Amino acid sequence: MPKTYDGTSISISFDMKRCIHARNCFLKLPQVFDPARRPWVDPDAAPAEEIAAMIRTCPSGALTFTKPGAEETAPGINRMSLCENGPNALHGSLKVKGEAMTRATLCRCGKSKNMPFCDYSHVESGFKATGEPGETGKDAPGDTPGEVLEVIQHENGPLEARGALEITSGTGHRLHRGTRAFFCRCGQSKNKPFCDGSHKEAGFEAPGDT
Repeated sequence: MPKTYDGTSISISFDMKRCIHARNCFLKLPQVFDPARRPWVDPDAAPAEEIAAMIRTCPSGALTFTKPGAEETAPGINRMSLCENGPNALHGSLKVKGEAMTRATLCRCGKSKNMPFCDYSHVESGFKATGEPGETGKDAPGDTPGEVLEVIQHENGPLEARGALEITSGTGHRLHRGTRAFFCRCGQSKNKPFCDGSHKEAGFEAPGDT
């Protein structure tokens, strides 16, 4: 369960299971987020507006906030960015495991113990996958801005994304746009980030949503 730190003007929640240790919070607001301190979060150490702005940049969505009049809203375009040797980082109007969220980092090494989310296992396993693959040539954007992107786990298989989605490289170069795609989460595909059926030969096992 996420732990909540209540301040005078903002409440901060932290879900350790979804943290990928990007250190984004500490690097930007060390007076608020300091892992060497207990408690490590001080919601009154900076203006609430600054804290809210920083939390909106947390790639995994492990950090969220509650502040009257400043609720987080999803961007107009759902985007998936490929992290070099790491997870798929999503930002948009998302629905993952039935839960609405705006940010999530999803495993693509096949080793996470918190599927479908990344838990940093790619580092221990030495996972390698480029964040700069070639363009697919597909450009079929959805018709409705702000459309919900649903992420579905297929048992012992890939992740399916249903809804308008733009895929970019780690540096922001557009690679693909479409409304349905299947992404590798076994770590074995030779067409990353997409599934190519390698999970069957690899004997990959992971839970599904149904």
